[in-house]
Amino acid sequence: MADGMASLDLPRDYLSGPMKEVIVGAAGGVTQVLIGQPFDIVKVRMQTQANEGAMRVAQHILKREGPLAFYKGTLSPLVGVGACISIVYTSFHGFSTLLHSLNPTSPSLSLPQTYLAGGMAGLTNSLISGPMEHIRIRLQTQSTTSVPAAYTGVRGCIRHIVQQGGPSGLYRGQTATMLREFHSYGIWFSVFEVLLSLAMKVEEKPRDQIAGWKIAACGALTGEVLWTANYPFDVVKSKMQADGFGADRRYRDMRDVVRQTWAEAGARGFFNGLGPTLLRAVPVSAGTFVV
Repeated sequence: MADGMASLDLPRDYLSGPMKEVIVGAAGGVTQVLIGQPFDIVKVRMQTQANEGAMRVAQHILKREGPLAFYKGTLSPLVGVGACISIVYTSFHGFSTLLHSLNPTSPSLSLPQTYLAGGMAGLTNSLISGPMEHIRIRLQTQSTTSVPAAYTGVRGCIRHIVQQGGPSGLYRGQTATMLREFHSYGIWFSVFEVLLSLAMKVEEKPRDQIAGWKIAACGALTGEVLWTANYPFDVVKSKMQADGFGADRRYRDMRDVVRQTWAEAGARGFFNGLGPTLLRAVPVSAGTFVV
C-alpha cells in the first residue's frame, strides 16, 4: 500500500528462521506468565465464579489462600506458553510465505492477508493452547480452602479430566478457543504492523532503528485492542472449561453458555473481568514484543 501501513514487508526481522522463533517464543512466553499470572487468576475467577469487582476478588484470594495463590496453575502455562508462542511465530512465517507465494510480484502482504496469516497461526496454536488453558483454569478456579482438593497438581488435574470426560475432555471449549485464537492472533500481527508502520512513517526510520520503548508501546496498544475485541470468546471458553462433569455440568455446549450468560447479566456478562485483563495486557504485550 502507498502509505506503508497496510502491508507486511518480507522478510521480517522476526521471521528469520525456526530457531529464532523457538528462542523468542520461550523468552516471550516466560515473560507473559511471570508478569501476567496474578492478573489472570483474578480474571478467571471473575469470569467463572465471582459477581464482584477485581479488587474484592484479589482481596479474597490473598486473605483466604495466601499470596502464592496468585500463581496457582502457573506450571501448565510456564511449560507450554513458550512452545505456543514458538508455534505461533513459526506458523505465521509459514502462512505468510504461502500467501506471498500466491502473488510473488508483490513485495508485501496486505493487511487482510496479515490478519489471515495470524489467524491461521492462532488456529494451529489452539491444538496446544486449548488443553493447556483447560488445565490452568481448573487449577485456578480451585480454592485451596476446599477439602479435599479436587486436583493435586497438573498431573492430577489431567487424570481427573480424562477419567471424567475421556481424552477428548481435555479439549472442552475448543470451538470457543479456536474462535478466540484466530481473532486474537489476526489482531496481534495486523494491528501491531499498523502501529509500527505508523511509527516508522512518522520518524522516517527503518524498523530496526525504532526505539525499544516505542515498540513496547505498540505492543501494549495491540494487547488492549486484542483483548477488547475478543474478550467475549474468552469468557465463553473459561465458563466451559471451568464447568463440572456429569450431573454437575451446567452448560450443554457453547450456545448454551451464551444463552445463560445473556439471560443472567446481558451484554455485561461477556465482559466480566475485562478490567484486570486490560491491566495485564499492557506489560505482557509490551514485554513480549520487546523480548
